[in-house]
Amino acid sequence: MQVAEVMTKNVRCIGPQASLNDAARQFKELDVGSLPVCGENDRLVGIITDRDVVVRGLTEGCNPGKTKVEESMTPGIEYCIDDQTVEDAACLMRDKQIRRLAVLNRAHRLVGIVSLGDLAIETDDEVLAGDTLQAISEPVGAHGS
Repeated sequence: MQVAEVMTKNVRCIGPQASLNDAARQFKELDVGSLPVCGENDRLVGIITDRDVVVRGLTEGCNPGKTKVEESMTPGIEYCIDDQTVEDAACLMRDKQIRRLAVLNRAHRLVGIVSLGDLAIETDDEVLAGDTLQAISEPVGAHGS
């Protein structure tokens, strides 16, 4: 099964110049905890999470109306390609200990997000989802890294 078959499509991006307030509003509106950050030509440049807003933004005393997403986001986001297998995506999630991956097409444009939940629900592969969750939940370095 390919990632494209299980991923969440029509994912919204936020620009790196948007404010943390803008990001928080989108989190609330979309009922999500993270947003891909897309720069020029809709190229993926990072991800911002609700945790990033709090830990890298608010606790540093920033003004969330003036602080830019790029100042608090995580650059260098992990991703997979939409025609890769769900097993490949799960392996990357296990290795990097992450619960979601951006999904790009072969032209490197964002086309979706695949989450641990997508693997569990859409594949009906309880072993794949369980093994992935277990590896993600281990302390960093505990699974041979």
